[in-house]
Amino acid sequence: MADLVAVTGAEGFIGSHLVEALVAAGHRVRAMVLYNSMGSWGWLEELDADVLDQVDVVLGDVRDAASARELVEGAAAVYHLAALIAIPYSYRAPRSYVDTNVIGTLNVLDAVRACDTPRLVHTSTSETYGTARTVPISEQHPLQAQSPYAASKTAADKLVESYHLSFGVPAVTLRPFNTFGPRQSARAVIPTVISQIAAGARQIKLGALDPSRDFLYVADTAAAFVTVGTAPASAVVGELFNAGTGDEVTIGQVTADIARLMDADVDITEDSQRIRPKDSEVQRLVADAAKLAEHTGWRPAHTRDDGLRRTIDWFRRPENLARYKPGIYHQ
Repeated sequence: MADLVAVTGAEGFIGSHLVEALVAAGHRVRAMVLYNSMGSWGWLEELDADVLDQVDVVLGDVRDAASARELVEGAAAVYHLAALIAIPYSYRAPRSYVDTNVIGTLNVLDAVRACDTPRLVHTSTSETYGTARTVPISEQHPLQAQSPYAASKTAADKLVESYHLSFGVPAVTLRPFNTFGPRQSARAVIPTVISQIAAGARQIKLGALDPSRDFLYVADTAAAFVTVGTAPASAVVGELFNAGTGDEVTIGQVTADIARLMDADVDITEDSQRIRPKDSEVQRLVADAAKLAEHTGWRPAHTRDDGLRRTIDWFRRPENLARYKPGIYHQ
């Protein structure tokens, strides 16, 4: 019988890809979807029927301790991805980020502790590092929260660390750099650019073009999650791992690359709505993922151009593009 694993945030961009990867690896998945009155399963609804046959969808909320406990009970591993992630909205509603990202993580930790769950995989973010002081960024890089979002994720990471050290919770933290791919929200730069071009726009509205990022294709991010969730405990429990390519590119350059791959001649317009406060902008992120490779053997399987082509192909399908509003700024 397949191991039962639980996933929070399963309806989201990375979460839905992780569910697919876990099923492909032979697991049965109990997938928590944020409760909503329409009964929507988010991106899980787009998965193939044979995948969904191995998924038990549960409507709940990590902010509710009982929901977290019901999800975790009996699971061999818990993958905790539920979070508010949009940086601009964290300027407007910081309390909501504390409620979901910090209190929600606390509830999952308490559930894992109470149920003696064998493995918790917690999701961090490269935004906790802030602008790189040294490159590439290793796990020893200082933390600097340059947005309320980053602060909430830093707090969550430290809660996980404390529960491991204080109570022996068998946790591992994965810190992906900038993941991209099909199903990503248009609040992120790559789907923003692709969806605008796919919809016929040739004047592309963006924020700052100089910051650089390490873009990781979503299939490689999902593979990293599965890897740290299934690796021997001695190799990963109690550890923090970066997941990235080590390949740095500016926002301006990746926009030009997308236009090239889509055979589009575009003009880029700076949109003041999309500019972060000066001291909040993270100028440079590039991963040192050597530790993850050394402990587990994980390495990215896709180049950035390969990932971009796959993402462009997905957005070009009319039924997928119809889900987006390319002319609107998404926080």
